[in-house]
Amino acid sequence: LADMTYGHVSIKKYVKGINAKAKIFTQMSANLSEQIGSPDLLILFTNTVSHKMVKCASYRGGKKCNAEIVRCHTSSKSALNEILQNACVG
Repeated sequence: LADMTYGHVSIKKYVKGINAKAKIFTQMSANLSEQIGSPDLLILFTNTVSHKMVKCASYRGGKKCNAEIVRCHTSSKSALNEILQNACVG
């Protein structure tokens, strides 16, 4: 995820407001696969991160942790809301 702001609220504060935790990665690091941990849900805003980062995160989250992976090209607040609502309902 990229740490974007929605109005005056950052993603971290927004997600914390719905009693969830978020780790936000905006750049590819050498040890990204270890930093991801064991998420329940991995949201990839594909327009804001590199293809290499998407591949690394998908492999770590999907194959290693069995996390649900959602790829979204639009990194808007409404897109994030929809992803989180679908994850909570499903």
